[in-house]
Amino acid sequence: MEEKSKNQKLDSEMKSYGEKVPEKIKPPKVPEKISFIVSSSPHMASVENVPKIMWSVIVALMPTVVFAVYYFGFHVLLTISVSILAAVLTEAVVNKMRKRDLTIGDGSAVVTGLLLALVLPPSFPLSSVALGSIFAICIGKQIFGGLGYNIFNPALIGRAFLQASFPIKMTTWTTPRTIDAITTATPLGSFKFEKTLTPYFDLLIGNVGGCIGETCAIAILTGGIFLLVKKHADWRIPVSYLGTVFIFGGIFWLVNRSQYPDPIFHLLSGGLMLGAFFMATDMVTSPVTPKGAWIFGMGAGVILVIIRLYGGLPEGVMYSILLMNGFTPLINRYTRPKYFGELKK
Repeated sequence: MEEKSKNQKLDSEMKSYGEKVPEKIKPPKVPEKISFIVSSSPHMASVENVPKIMWSVIVALMPTVVFAVYYFGFHVLLTISVSILAAVLTEAVVNKMRKRDLTIGDGSAVVTGLLLALVLPPSFPLSSVALGSIFAICIGKQIFGGLGYNIFNPALIGRAFLQASFPIKMTTWTTPRTIDAITTATPLGSFKFEKTLTPYFDLLIGNVGGCIGETCAIAILTGGIFLLVKKHADWRIPVSYLGTVFIFGGIFWLVNRSQYPDPIFHLLSGGLMLGAFFMATDMVTSPVTPKGAWIFGMGAGVILVIIRLYGGLPEGVMYSILLMNGFTPLINRYTRPKYFGELKK
């Protein structure tokens, strides 16, 4: 009785303050069926896609193409056209044979064909150009499963195949059609075998012998900066690649300036600029972690300097990038950031 009177008194006090005492507390209504949508990462929406990125790369390479045509003639356009056409047709045929949707619209085959053409000598036979492009798509890309699954850069795989198959033709250079041309040899070849240093100005504007798209440093830098601004390339890779070559090559130059080239010459000569901005930054074959990007670039830089100074060939950009492509899965594994809440073992 006392307990009951206490409860009645409490109810009357709460009502006096305008409180309504519920007669019965009902549980919240639960939907009859609850569904959750689970999808794989990434969960962040973006306006970027593969075709947009690939065509941006093509746009970024246009200054290099223009200067190549100016220095080596319109035969360059024929070489580029044959390489791109062979790459696109090969990808279409392979997709058809594997009964998969056509992927030529994403622009990746066009980029492969264009990059391969730019790392070939201006006078390279067109039949061999087509052969290298077919090899790049079949063996460098589609054999691994297509775009996103290839381990090595397809354009460099195609060039490595042509280098092994036609070593003489791959080292036969054309003199730029300008009055100030220094020599038919590449700047790296002239220094390695003759200790002749090419002027920096000629290296900047492309007035030297070499592959179609790796002579004009200004044109390559223009396109490379465009890619970095658009965030279609990880800036850490070209910075670490070029920086390592500059520092590591500079150490040798300080030790013996008559025997080794200076670091600026390293940066401006050969295919370093083209490789650093357009091949080492390939999203498929380069590390996905920030720390991994630094390791990738520094490793490629060390390999390049060693090949240039002590190897049998005057240039080693192709091999430095391909070797680091092979280490990319390992780099990704050991530079993986911790999951949220993950404890250190």
